[in-house]
Amino acid sequence: MAKKEELDPETLALINWCIEVEGFLVAAGATIEEAQDHIEEQIEWFTDQFYDGLTPEEAAKEALA
Repeated sequence: MAKKEELDPETLALINWCIEVEGFLVAAGATIEEAQDHIEEQIEWFTDQFYDGLTPEEAAKEALA
């Protein structure tokens, strides 16, 4: 059986941050599927926002602007 790969803390933090962004996108009117699709399609942009220090709420607002 394959050993389960553990994520490094930074990757885990990015994933959790994206989950929070998703919540703000849904609160703004997107469906969960729309929010997830948008994050997946624009993952490089969202990753940049994460490393630039934006909060999930700020990134969601920027994505909706």
